Amino acid sequence: MKRLIPTALVLAGTTAVTSVQANEEVNVYSYRQPFLMQPIFDAFTKESGIDVNVVFAKKGLTERLKREGKNSPADLVFTVDIGRLNEVVEAGVVQGVTTPELEKNIPAQYQGPDGQWYGLTTRARVIYASKDRVKEGSITRYEDLAKPEWKGKICTRSGKHPYNVALIASMIANNGEAETEKWLTAVKNNLAQKPQGNDRAQVKAIKEGVCDLAIGNNYYYGKMLMDEEQSAWARSVSIVFPNQDDRGTHVNISGVSLTKSAPNKENAIKLMNFLSEAPAQKIYAEQNFEYPVKPGVEPSALVSSWGTFKSDTLPLNEIAKYRTLAVKLVDKTGFDN
Repeated sequence: MKRLIPTALVLAGTTAVTSVQANEEVNVYSYRQPFLMQPIFDAFTKESGIDVNVVFAKKGLTERLKREGKNSPADLVFTVDIGRLNEVVEAGVVQGVTTPELEKNIPAQYQGPDGQWYGLTTRARVIYASKDRVKEGSITRYEDLAKPEWKGKICTRSGKHPYNVALIASMIANNGEAETEKWLTAVKNNLAQKPQGNDRAQVKAIKEGVCDLAIGNNYYYGKMLMDEEQSAWARSVSIVFPNQDDRGTHVNISGVSLTKSAPNKENAIKLMNFLSEAPAQKIYAEQNFEYPVKPGVEPSALVSSWGTFKSDTLPLNEIAKYRTLAVKLVDKTGFDN
């Protein structure tokens, strides 16, 4: 069997593979950063005695799994966003698995078809609003971003970024294609600048007075507060969880899939079960200021301080069906131009 390096020596790329002596192990390909995964894998090894070996990469893991085929040493693949989870399913490099623990701990809306993926944490796509220039309660829905009163006051990253594609797909799933196209056109007309940068850059733009509102994931608020340089950006905005009086806020997930090759399948399933249980859920979610998927497990104290919210209960599988159409609407409306 090919072996990967243990987590204590996590790779920064996808090229190096070495050997270790271990009787029990599980091999992970991960798009999630090492600092997020290490504490949870350490806890699993401590409890089970099973080593976790990790390859971390920013891109290309699906292609690598396809290239390695049945000889791949990978047992599990970790990623974020429903788009990337769908990618591994459509590439045929993962297999379905069901266990009583996964079925019990992870809500159905965060499970892939036939157990081909499972959500492990959720992240809310929120609206960031200037504390100084946006009156509390004046914007409460994604649909409000299209109102004429916000002309020249909205910032966002590219409409084609996976986080925005998923949001637009959720709008299509909830409101239909025609209404979403109107909404996207109106939001484009309200932009303060051409879509650019990442989610944190949008909050920085609010701090600098470029715009008053921005779309971003909730965990960036925590990351910015913990960053000496960026904390002022975060303190200049309020978090708005949209659509609390109707369908709820759009959320995406981080998730895991069992690879088709899975040479250590039994150990991999043990790790999946471990990740779905309350202690691991809390550790994992706290690493990135996300929300546990298991009902009843509280987020970190900092995340809890932002308040509770209702999330959109539409299954992510249903939202994923509209991802291609969402990208087409971004092109059709010239959103990024």
